[in-house]
Amino acid sequence: MNIQEALDTLKSLGTEQNRKTYRRHGAGEDVYGVSFAHLKDLKKKLKTDHDLAVALWESGNHDARMLAGMIADPKRLDARTLDAWARGLRSYVETSALGDLAAKTPHARETMSRWIASDEEWTASAGWRILSQVAMNEDSLPDEYFERFLSTIERDIDESQNRVRHEMNNALIAIGIRNPALEEKALAAAARIGKVEVDHGDTGCKTPEAAGYIRKTLERKKR
Repeated sequence: MNIQEALDTLKSLGTEQNRKTYRRHGAGEDVYGVSFAHLKDLKKKLKTDHDLAVALWESGNHDARMLAGMIADPKRLDARTLDAWARGLRSYVETSALGDLAAKTPHARETMSRWIASDEEWTASAGWRILSQVAMNEDSLPDEYFERFLSTIERDIDESQNRVRHEMNNALIAIGIRNPALEEKALAAAARIGKVEVDHGDTGCKTPEAAGYIRKTLERKKR
């Protein structure tokens, strides 16, 4: 499937109801409104197609970017491309997709460090998104690696930009469910931070209370 065929397919699958919903979540005007069920079906059909993924992302269409994140080959994504894509982020949905993809690349942690230090809200948010994925999936890293991020979160979260606060809170949760030692440290940090206020706009989304979420998640794992 070439880029035009992919865009035509996405357009045919979109609905007005989804377009309205996605726009409330920041998708902008260039959106077809394709359901995630249809995106998953396309992913199964296309499998990994990195060249198409690059073209889809660079088209700028919201749904195309969502599909790009699903079919890209993380091993072929270099730092320059990731940084260019981060500069073009426009919503938290795109930010989540790019952060999750970047976390699978060979240079995830280096990218995370660059992005976390950014003054751009979406780029920094994507950096913290990578940290959440690293905390949940990189089993070989020592606790000390994550403890320094807990200190940074506790120190900076109140003064950080809106969506950055949300992703820092998510990272705090991800670190807290990693193991019992980090759970204790994350819960202590969450208690000192208190409630994290994030403006989610005209949506039903909420930022979870970190301590409660950590405890509930660990209880579910035990069961």
